[in-house]
Amino acid sequence: MSKPIELVLIGAGARGAHAYASYAFAHPEEVRFVAVAEPDPIRRQRFAEAHDLDDSQCFESWEELIAQGKLADGAVITTQDQMHVEPAVAAMEAGYDVLLEKPMANTLEGCMRLVHAAEETGRQLQICHVLRYTPFWQTLHEVVTSGRLGQIVTVEHRENVAWWHMAHSFVRGNWRRKDESSPMILAKCCHDLDLLVWNMQEPVVRLSSTGSLIHFRPENAGPEIPDRCTDGCPIEAECPFSALGIYLDARLLPGPRALREGEAAPPVWPFITMTNDLSWEGRRRAIETGPYGRCVYRCDNDVVDHQVVSMEMESGASVTLIMHGHSNEEHRSLRYDGTKATLRARFGNPSEIVIYHHGGEVEEVPIPTRDFSYASGHGGGDWGTFRAFLELLRGEGTGLTDVRTSLESHLLAFAAEEARLSHQVLDMAEFRAQAERLGTS
Repeated sequence: MSKPIELVLIGAGARGAHAYASYAFAHPEEVRFVAVAEPDPIRRQRFAEAHDLDDSQCFESWEELIAQGKLADGAVITTQDQMHVEPAVAAMEAGYDVLLEKPMANTLEGCMRLVHAAEETGRQLQICHVLRYTPFWQTLHEVVTSGRLGQIVTVEHRENVAWWHMAHSFVRGNWRRKDESSPMILAKCCHDLDLLVWNMQEPVVRLSSTGSLIHFRPENAGPEIPDRCTDGCPIEAECPFSALGIYLDARLLPGPRALREGEAAPPVWPFITMTNDLSWEGRRRAIETGPYGRCVYRCDNDVVDHQVVSMEMESGASVTLIMHGHSNEEHRSLRYDGTKATLRARFGNPSEIVIYHHGGEVEEVPIPTRDFSYASGHGGGDWGTFRAFLELLRGEGTGLTDVRTSLESHLLAFAAEEARLSHQVLDMAEFRAQAERLGTS
């Protein structure tokens, strides 16, 4: 192999520093990071120490990094949703090929600007639709597109967000408000919509959607419930959304054990998103003063906690996507009904794919393991995506998630939100045409 690919990182948070850049520790012969832009001084310093960067390679802002000229072969951009467009466009104009965290932008205008910037500069812009790169979803894709199920007639796809994940990300966290981040159907389900488009291999012609915020509202808590879990809440001990139970002793999180008093939390999600100080005292302080200690019924959240998207495909097949934040466990479940067989599957712990052939035969489909499957998140998809980007930069592959391919799932998500709010059935050909005009206006 030739010398390692060199990359810069813009945004050294959970996704950038932990999900993707960690690949460099396991495969230093393939890749190394030569610069980082991160406004948080603690995160910036930790990344610099981990990747042996000196002060001249560390920047407080992406503008400062880009102003240095092209420093590497590619750029990995993992800022917050609303901060994707400007650094990605600037990086491409500076000559970088870019790996960009999903969603590509939090507005339709931003998505179209990215598409046109990539096409005008001739740079590669790959979107982190990481599930495409997992052994599970690649196996399922092979089955669906092989014809073994016959012609697909109906699809039911469920994104079952665990109750504590909903509270963490979409009630207390960075994705709780549409005006500050993205609609939940975009932030959480551009993955799922991308998978449906990939598997069905045909366009959506009509789309409708319903959904709302039912549970995490002030009227669902009595006047005796305080603003924060640490303010003497009378139901804290039994509340499944207790910040103390999730972030301090972790008794409510799935995992091998709760944390003992005084014990530091491991440097993993969700702890790393709430504070840089993972000690017992640091987490307690974050709960007492930060957003993650708020009562889930006293937050300023406005995104939905459930949504259903109904789609008619060009072939006439019916596809339904159900997203909700009240699942007992984090997993995706799905069913494909074809003219020859029914496929049922789940992606979680455990994962499985089973085909029920018309006539009685039941076939359990083996899911292969890959060398990176157990070393990264999303069932191996985080490192799989990162590896595919490196192969693209080395001229060894074309990638699966270029910006035009990824645009379709974003268009469907924005259309779903518009349909939900307007109570209309949308013609997707018209919606796509409007988006193209928006991108060139």
